Amino acid sequence: MAGRGPPRRTAPGPLPARGAMRPPGLLGRLRAAVIGVVHVAALPGTPRSSLPLTQIIDQACQEAEAYKDAGVDGLIVENMHDLPYTVCPGPEVTAAMTVISAAVRQTCPHLALGVQILCAANQQAIAVALAAGLDFIRAEGFVFSHVADEGIINACAGNLLRYRKQVGAENIQIFADIKKKHSAHALTADVSVSETAAAAELFLADGVVLTGTATGLPAHPQELKEVKHAVKIPVLIGSGVTLENVRNYLDANALIIGSTFLWHSKPLSMRNQLSKGLCNTFSPVYS
Repeated sequence: MAGRGPPRRTAPGPLPARGAMRPPGLLGRLRAAVIGVVHVAALPGTPRSSLPLTQIIDQACQEAEAYKDAGVDGLIVENMHDLPYTVCPGPEVTAAMTVISAAVRQTCPHLALGVQILCAANQQAIAVALAAGLDFIRAEGFVFSHVADEGIINACAGNLLRYRKQVGAENIQIFADIKKKHSAHALTADVSVSETAAAAELFLADGVVLTGTATGLPAHPQELKEVKHAVKIPVLIGSGVTLENVRNYLDANALIIGSTFLWHSKPLSMRNQLSKGLCNTFSPVYS
């Protein structure tokens, strides 16, 4: 990807500089890296909010600390509990996610860190990542339109990359969801997953995220093979990775794992707390 913009700074985490020769693994490993998800409690102003911001920050940092102790390669901070999501969350969400993400960065200064702001608040995520010293964002609706449970989501790559350039955030990498989960893709039924990935690469995504159809549901291993064949940028698995199926995805550059790291490994039990023991059990898979 050299020649596309100025060289990236060296990130505080192990992510490679943009334009540099990428190592075999996304985060510099010879295997699929593990990125844990910090599920932020419902933020002030959202329907399910019940905690003061100070307590939300403390909980997020405790989760991050548990992940760090378990040996993950990176983390992504996500406002998962802000149901129902809105397409354009208010400035209070951006402000809160900035403070929370900055605190997580202080807790984990040497991990690769990212942020996702639901729903499809990708410019806000860039702003948060820049202010909090993060390394990447996860972006919804990067290429092609789709119908999500929040409404119609239009492609944002052109505006998003221009915004990233304008605010001086070219050190922030963008990992783009393709065929986004919890969404209908009838509008693009004639466009395959691999073609969507190729379009994201053409539109300068730094990586693509492959998922199942919903949170906790696995991506199809054959789709991983097809996408890996179609693009040269990193491919991340963004849902449904468990101890039982993890070996199906070791050819990916990274595994974003959230639901499996909850007590009892029940994807729908989103209020459950992080399980340190379950994090640690992933280590033998790579031995």
